Amino acid sequence: MVLEGNPEVGSPRASDLRHPGTQGSCVLSSPGEDAQPGEEPIKYGELISTPLVSKALSNRGQHSISYTLSRSHSVIVEYTHDSDTDMFQIGRSTENMIDFVVTDTSPGGGAAEGPSAQSTISRYACRILCDRRPPYTARIYAAGFDASSNIFLGERAAKWRTPDGLMDGLTTNGVLVMHPAGGFSEDSAPGVWREISVCGNVYTLRDSRSAQQRGKLVENESNVLQDGSLIDLCGATLLWRTPAGLLRAPTLKQLEAQRQEANAARPQCPVGLSTLAFPSPARGRTAPDKQQPWVYVRCGHVHGYHGWGCRRERGPQERECPLCRLVGPYVPLWLGQEAGLCLDPGPPSHAFAPCGHVCSEKTARYWAQTPLPHGTHAFHAACPFCGAWLTGEHGCVRLIFQGPLD
Repeated sequence: MVLEGNPEVGSPRASDLRHPGTQGSCVLSSPGEDAQPGEEPIKYGELISTPLVSKALSNRGQHSISYTLSRSHSVIVEYTHDSDTDMFQIGRSTENMIDFVVTDTSPGGGAAEGPSAQSTISRYACRILCDRRPPYTARIYAAGFDASSNIFLGERAAKWRTPDGLMDGLTTNGVLVMHPAGGFSEDSAPGVWREISVCGNVYTLRDSRSAQQRGKLVENESNVLQDGSLIDLCGATLLWRTPAGLLRAPTLKQLEAQRQEANAARPQCPVGLSTLAFPSPARGRTAPDKQQPWVYVRCGHVHGYHGWGCRRERGPQERECPLCRLVGPYVPLWLGQEAGLCLDPGPPSHAFAPCGHVCSEKTARYWAQTPLPHGTHAFHAACPFCGAWLTGEHGCVRLIFQGPLD
């Protein structure tokens, strides 16, 4: 996704929305831009309505965040336009204010389907603000503005006053971020998952994904996105790549050259002695080609497809490798074609288990060691190309090809 757009919001300005009586009357007040210490706040008027309706909330040209503290007390923070930044919003909603629509991903790479597959991704999950001037810093914030230019944090959402008197809070299922140690390169290592607040502050994780008690403030970390930062929206995980980082990533042309080079080596099935070849990406991932390489994911021996060695008492995909006798899943190999997920332009030497996606050794080992949030408080490594949960001791296996006998 390429982020391009117009500035939307900038610095916050707090307003206090209180209900002094039982008649549903509320007073909207603001300190005013020229207010002096000790002066009374400016009273704009009263509204006879629900706790969340005010001039700020009904004006679509005025961005605001409403923190509902109780049925009789809400705090509204108004935002002003900022000509120095661009804002981009991410969420499940298909409304115009969402720039990047995401859906839940089930293990295997497909969208969650069926009547019981209720989405856990917020309609307005998060927003990213990008500086218009170099170095074009991008910062992430939990929650996004709706069609009325508002963000609502209900009574049950985690929220609090900061030491300097401002409001902050967390969304129901949270927005988690992980910055890789060492950047997104050959020397990368997984970092620590953190939670980002509505105001962009960094906290340790809650006890469970939707717990009302926030984690501890991490003062020495920020919400600035780095090359390789992972953003988890409780149902989908996004990878942030910078323009400079993508210049170091392999290109689609390089990946195609690697495919052709692998096929030019004429790998053979060690039993059937047939020549194997990775299919062209243009063909799409449908049924495996007759020359498709298959792998025993426990040992890494590459064969052509065959129907023997089944161990159905162990499972429908369980086969016994004819070379080493290890029993495990037997799956077709597919070259990973999303270049932005690769750490380096290394040769396709390793495959994820059990899905069979192929990439370089360093790319495979990095993702196999990176725990992704799953459920309310669990973490599990997954294939970056299809989202399948990884299995086995290492989550990936080195491929063992047999060359031509001649």
